[in-house]
Amino acid sequence: MATFTKLDENNIVIAALVVNDDVIQDENGDEQESLGIAFLKNLYGNDTIWKQTSTTNSFRKQYAGIGFFYDSTKDKFIKPQPYSSWSLDENDDWRSPVTYPTITEYGDPAKGYFVNWNEDNLRWQARDQEEPVNNYYWKTDTSSWEQI
Repeated sequence: MATFTKLDENNIVIAALVVNDDVIQDENGDEQESLGIAFLKNLYGNDTIWKQTSTTNSFRKQYAGIGFFYDSTKDKFIKPQPYSSWSLDENDDWRSPVTYPTITEYGDPAKGYFVNWNEDNLRWQARDQEEPVNNYYWKTDTSSWEQI
């Protein structure tokens, strides 16, 4: 089975459909994206833009979901921007303006923090699993958590 994404006029994924392998295989049994696109255009009209995506991330960077952007210059799908302060790195992955914390566990035995990005304060915040009322923020200068 092959998955194809439907793109809007801004190259944003608005739908995904699965097509049987026999539809996209040529006479030699090789997979051809163009056959899948022709099949879908026949069903849904020629004004629709279709691109194949890979469930195994073997091409076009990653499996595309609803809201992903298709960059036609790079021929890859890019995830939606999670926060307005984040920017794309050289691999087209979104990065926060503050590096993710290097410490994500506490105590003995180790328990994990629930870490999330706080866009209002542009910092990583966490709460511990045992005492969810205990909130912390990541201090990049000391690479440590400080209680809020």
